[in-house]
Amino acid sequence: MTHSTYSRLHIEHEQGVATVTLDNPPVNVLDVALMHDLRRFLTATRDDPQTRVIVFQSADPEFFIAHVDMTLIDEPHAFDEIAKDAPDGLNPFQALGEMIRAQPQVTIVKLEGLARGGGAEFVAAADMTFAAIGRAGLAQCEALMGIIPGGGATQYLTQRMTRGRALEVILGADLVDAQTAERYGWVNRALPADELEAFVRRMARNIAALPPGVIAAAKKAIPPTDLRSGLHREHEAWADLFALAAAEKLIRGGLRAGAQTKAGERNLERLLRDLDVQAD
Repeated sequence: MTHSTYSRLHIEHEQGVATVTLDNPPVNVLDVALMHDLRRFLTATRDDPQTRVIVFQSADPEFFIAHVDMTLIDEPHAFDEIAKDAPDGLNPFQALGEMIRAQPQVTIVKLEGLARGGGAEFVAAADMTFAAIGRAGLAQCEALMGIIPGGGATQYLTQRMTRGRALEVILGADLVDAQTAERYGWVNRALPADELEAFVRRMARNIAALPPGVIAAAKKAIPPTDLRSGLHREHEAWADLFALAAAEKLIRGGLRAGAQTKAGERNLERLLRDLDVQAD
């Protein structure tokens, strides 16, 4: 598969490292096109012996993945084709996270900007994340839309932090800065923004240069936890809330108020909280 077949990804290979740049303007929402490209890339790369590390970054340093495309409220069947390939009991968003967790290569997120909702779940599914102090931010803000995370966050976060902190993230629904995310275990390290690029490049190349078999042995010895039962519970709880009128009202209201524009996404939590107050 040639790189030109990807409409939302730019890919570079060097010294065993594939650098995948997400490019879905204006704010890199996780829509059908981006998810389709990501799934195809992960599938095509899975058995590639020349690729040992995958680094994910964004073409827009302000936004990594904003969240799942909110306009899908008007296209309930948009993900039907992708859903056909999802393991039984998992929705397409959970299936993407599980693909990332099962990838034989080491997956690294270079987080310069904001990642919310499905974007934050993508981060939590990766093997490692390094975040820029003063620029990076993470949030599971779904509660402000009348739902809970439905792409794995309820399970991934409790693998990375205490139950209390996971509940704080999900129900507090605030933007978490890089240093707090490091302290909670959401990311590996928070680094000065001007040091992030060099650090991630060095880490990726050092891992890629390890002797044959070392990466596979490490990932075999430290496998991802089997979360299927928890993911099933998450999907049922998410789907039940998503079917309620409150969720539709808040999502549509968010779009009208400026969600998925750069201005609106810079302070999305306030935008959504203002809607919630008005809804009362």
